[in-house]
Amino acid sequence: MKKIVVLIGLCILPLFFFTGCATYYQKNQAFYQAFESGNIDNAEKIIVQAKSKVKPKDRLLYLLNRGVTTRMLGDYRESIKLFGEADHMIEDYSTNYGAEALALISNPMATPYRAEDFEKVLIHFYQALNYIDLKQYDDALVECRRINLQLYAINDKYPDHKNRYQDDAFAQLLTGLIYDALKDYNNAFISYRNAYNVYQNSYAKEFGLTAPEQLKHDLVRTAALTGFGQEQHKYEAEFGFQYQPTDTIGSSAVFFWLNGLGPVKSEWSVNFALVKGEGGWGTFVNDEYGLSFPVYLGGLSSNEKSGLNDLRFIRVAMPRYSDRQPVYNEATLTTASGKSYPLEIAEDIDAITHKTLHDRLLREMGKAILRLAAKKSVEAVATKKNDALGMLVSLANAVTEKADTRNWQTLPYEVGYIRIPLKTGSNNLTLHLAPGNQTQTFNVNGQSGETRFITYHTLESFPPKP
Repeated sequence: MKKIVVLIGLCILPLFFFTGCATYYQKNQAFYQAFESGNIDNAEKIIVQAKSKVKPKDRLLYLLNRGVTTRMLGDYRESIKLFGEADHMIEDYSTNYGAEALALISNPMATPYRAEDFEKVLIHFYQALNYIDLKQYDDALVECRRINLQLYAINDKYPDHKNRYQDDAFAQLLTGLIYDALKDYNNAFISYRNAYNVYQNSYAKEFGLTAPEQLKHDLVRTAALTGFGQEQHKYEAEFGFQYQPTDTIGSSAVFFWLNGLGPVKSEWSVNFALVKGEGGWGTFVNDEYGLSFPVYLGGLSSNEKSGLNDLRFIRVAMPRYSDRQPVYNEATLTTASGKSYPLEIAEDIDAITHKTLHDRLLREMGKAILRLAAKKSVEAVATKKNDALGMLVSLANAVTEKADTRNWQTLPYEVGYIRIPLKTGSNNLTLHLAPGNQTQTFNVNGQSGETRFITYHTLESFPPKP
């Protein structure tokens, strides 16, 4: 028996090399410290130097992070290339059976990172911004459309517990802004109306975000310019203001404010008690958090079922997001004449992040708990036969049950925007950030009838909350 125990120990030992306790964020601290401090040149240098050390299972995250850094450095074409490769990886990922087999005895971090559902679509948000900066507006429109097409396709795969993030209001808004810049007011109106409907019917309930005032003004203006009098008067009555012909935009700047940094994934553990039912079913319950997951126990082996008889509760490792609250919560743009334009939040990425993970856990947690319960039942059977053997199986279970703490950590916390009219020629716009007295000035050249797009990312954030 000692030989058997030693052999099992030798088999378990390599698992420690696959299942470190550090989160993905901690393992890549140098890159993230440079990025978060605003030293994007150094962050890009660090991530490029580490390229050869990136494991295939983490390549997607490498592409996503570099897509952001190259974009922030103004290399839009390289950013497009990197995000394009990331998008293809997500679309064409063939199942890595070796990694999946390893995950059964180790943890999800042994498998290739496939991205959370919202991360898959935010690739197209960055691609749209890249194409806008290159003034390739048709390509930008394609990327905007892909956001919602991909959301629809993702949710079609889920028969139950679909994501609450099913339609992206900001993608519709961005589409409208691009059509507006192209003077296609009919399609701009349609897109603005779609955006408004998603804000009011979905975002307000799910993410606590209603339609920005700027969207309302653009919706009424494009209805008037398109000759949709009935729609114009309907929205004027709803919004409480009337369109004036002087509201027609000559030259304008659309300013996108990417604020803060999105959350990082960490691990937490939850105790579940097993309540056995009829017909081979059982329910794992946690009263503290109001969680319950029905699972079918009839497919377990006789040994596993025997072990479950002694199982009172199990502790499950789950991923969760730790917020990085942005330092700034208000931003205002002022013109040289002193007129102020407060920016409004149009996309709450942090809220979408939390809701999407919660929806995924509702879909997947039952299977994860059942897998762990099966392991625990084997542990119980092994302990009955031999204490040392049971101890080793218990050790293996403790080592291998880890949550996947990888995520795309260079995303912003939220996105705000505003439209500002420009005079012909040079315009100095000053961004004022609060709290504090931080300012940033932008010089924008106004040309008759043209729309200028500006994107600015304030990275300042507080450390992740535990």
